[in-house]
Amino acid sequence: MIKAILFSACLLGLFQSDAWSQSTNPVPFVIPGLREWHGGTGAFSLRASSAIVLEPASAQALSATAEVLQQDLRKLTNGTGFPIKTGTAGAGDILLSLIPSDTLLKKEGYLLTATPDHLQISAPEARGVFWGTRTLLQVLERDSGHVRFPCGAAKDYPRYEVRGFVLDVGRKFFSMDFLRQYVKFMSYYKMNDFHIHLNDNGFYKLFGHNWDSTYAAFRLQSEFYPNLTAKDGAYSKQEFRELQELANIYGVKIVPEIDVPAHSLAFSKLRPEIGSKKYGMDHLDLDNPVTYRVIDSVFMEYLSGPNPVFTGPEVHIGTDEYAKEAAEQFRAFTDHYIRLVESYGKKARIWGALTHAKGNTPVKVKDVTINAWYNGYADPVEMKRLGYDLISTPDAWLYIVPAAGYYYDYLRLRTLYEKWEPVQVNDIRFKDGDPQIKGGAFAVWNDRVGNGITEKDVHDRVFPAMQVLAQKMWRGADSSRSYAAFAAGAAQIGEGPGANMRGKLTGKDGLVLAFMTPKKAGKKVAGSQVNAVSISGATIKKDGLHINGGRSFAALPVPEIGYGYTVSFAVKPAAGNAPNAVLFSSPNAVFKLTQQHTGKLGFSREGYDYVFDYTVPADKWTKLAVSGDHKGTRLYADGKLVQSLQGQKIPVAGTKDTLLKVQTLFFPLQFVGDTARAFKGVIRDVKVWNSADMVE
Repeated sequence: MIKAILFSACLLGLFQSDAWSQSTNPVPFVIPGLREWHGGTGAFSLRASSAIVLEPASAQALSATAEVLQQDLRKLTNGTGFPIKTGTAGAGDILLSLIPSDTLLKKEGYLLTATPDHLQISAPEARGVFWGTRTLLQVLERDSGHVRFPCGAAKDYPRYEVRGFVLDVGRKFFSMDFLRQYVKFMSYYKMNDFHIHLNDNGFYKLFGHNWDSTYAAFRLQSEFYPNLTAKDGAYSKQEFRELQELANIYGVKIVPEIDVPAHSLAFSKLRPEIGSKKYGMDHLDLDNPVTYRVIDSVFMEYLSGPNPVFTGPEVHIGTDEYAKEAAEQFRAFTDHYIRLVESYGKKARIWGALTHAKGNTPVKVKDVTINAWYNGYADPVEMKRLGYDLISTPDAWLYIVPAAGYYYDYLRLRTLYEKWEPVQVNDIRFKDGDPQIKGGAFAVWNDRVGNGITEKDVHDRVFPAMQVLAQKMWRGADSSRSYAAFAAGAAQIGEGPGANMRGKLTGKDGLVLAFMTPKKAGKKVAGSQVNAVSISGATIKKDGLHINGGRSFAALPVPEIGYGYTVSFAVKPAAGNAPNAVLFSSPNAVFKLTQQHTGKLGFSREGYDYVFDYTVPADKWTKLAVSGDHKGTRLYADGKLVQSLQGQKIPVAGTKDTLLKVQTLFFPLQFVGDTARAFKGVIRDVKVWNSADMVE
C-alpha cells in the first residue's frame, strides 16, 4: 500500500510540474475525453506474460473490477491470458490500486499512468478504477494490434455526477438480454445512470378512442397482481435483481420508474374503479382512496422485505402530465409517494410538473431530484429556487421518438456537441458548476406503439448519441477538438469488447463474406470466402447447398449484418414449399421463401411480418439480392429492383394521423436454412457486403 501511495503522489506531482513538458505523445482519443494528460515517449505494450495485479490492500475491493477487465481483455485480444494476481507489478502488467481521497477526483475520478514497463490505474474508490479500465480498453481497441498504450499520465474525473439514459420499455418491450448489454455499453462510455421506464400506454386517439383497446403494459412480474404483468413481455423479479447486480459491477445505477398517476392505463385496466372517468382512464382517480391502496401495494411489492426487487438507492415515481385542473390532488399524490419511497430507505425522483400543477399543497423538496424536461411543466429556475436538484432532460434537445414525425428520430449530434451540456435546460442556461444541476439524461420514448421499431432500430439511434452525450456529460463545454475530429475518432470506437449490437462486419472492398461459390471452388473471393461452421440435414453438391426442409442448414461464422448491407445469392426452390419456409435465419430474424400463406418472399423480426410482392419461381435459378439500411429494405431479382419496403404510412382510423411503418431488417446469417422450418431447394453464391449499394 505504501508503494502505491508513493507512486500516486509522484504521479500527482507530474501534473504540477513541467517534468513531461517536452513529451511527444499526444493525448489519446477516448470517449469521454481525458480531462488532463501529460504525454511521455514510447508506449506500454501488453505481452504474453501480462497479468492484472492488485495492490494487496486493495485486492478485495477491486477483485470484481479485475475480473471484468480480464474478460474484456480476452475478448479484445482473442486470448486466454491476463491472470489476476496480488502483489507487485512486473514488466507488461496492469496494476490496479486504491489511493487516499482526493478533492478533485472525488468518487469517480482516477489516475492512469503508462510507462514502458507497466501501466497503473489508481483511484480513491473502486468505481474510479473501473472507469480507468474503460479508458485503457478504448485506447487498446483503436490500436491495430490491441496491445499498445502511449506512455504518459492521465488525471480524469467527471464534471457531472449524473450521466444518464432513459429507456421507455413500457410501450415497447426490450429483452433482458438487451438491458444487460446496455449496462455494459453505457459503462464503456462512463455513462452511469440507466433510468428504466417500466409502464406506459399508447395514445387513446390512435386506438379508435377506445380505452379498452388502447395498448398498456407494466413490465415487472407481480405476485400481488398477476394480471398486471404484461403478457407480451416482462421481467421476472429475479431477472431485475440480477440486472441491478450486474450494473453495480459495471459502475451503473439502475433507476426503475413506476409512472403514476398519469400514463397509468395498465393499473386502471387491472382495477377499472381507480381510473379517472373525468380525465381519462390513463389518469388515476386521485379522489378515490382505493387508488392509494392499490398503488401503495404496487410500490411495496418491489421495495419491501428482506430481498427487495428495487435494490438501488433511487426510485422514480413518475408524476408527469396529469390534468392541470386537479393540481392540488396531484401535488398531494406526489408528496405521498415521495415519502412512501423514502420510508423504504430510497431517494425519490420525479418528472418536472410542479409549474403545470401550481397549488398550495406542499410537496417535499429535500433530497428529491427532478428530471427537468419541459420548462412549461416545471420552470427549472423556480424548481432550483425551491431547492430541488435537477437532471437536465430537455425534450427540445434530447428526446428521441422513433419514426414519430415529432421530437427527434435521430438527435442533432453536431448541435449537441457544440452547444449543449447539462446546465442547458431547453432555453435556460444555468451558471457553469451550479451544484443543483446534477447532470443530464437523454431519452427514447416509444410513443408509436406497433410501428415496427425493433431493438436494433432503437440502438441505431442511441449509439451515436451515447458517444456525443457521454463526452458532454463528463467534460461539459470543450473547444479543444472540433466536432469533425471527434466524429472521426468516434468512428473507431465500438460498443465494448465482444459487443456488436450494430452488426458491423468488415472486409476487403466491402465484401465481408462469401459462401458456396462452387464454380470457383478453392479460389478465395477478396479474402472473404468462408466455410460453414457446421452442416446439418443439408448436403453440398456441385450445383450448391441442398436444403431439405425442417432441420436443414449450414451454420455460418457470423449471426447477422446490420445497416447498411447487401446480401446476394442464387436460389432454386423445389416445388410445393410450405408456408414460412426459411431461407436464412438467426435468433433475431428470419428471411423466408414463403411468408406465411402468401407464397411470397418476406421476413419476420420481433413479432412483425413483412411481405415482398414477389414469388420466387420453382425449379429454376433466380439471382436475388437484398439491401437494407436504417430507412428500409429492398429486394432485387436478376439485377432489377422488385420492391422497396420503406416509408409506408398507415392511416389511423378516425384521425388525420398516420403511423409510419418501419420496415427494416438486420439480415440473418447464422443459418443458411433453419433449425426447424428450412425451405426445400438449392442455394449458392451467397455474398455479403457492408454497403447497401452493392447490387450486382
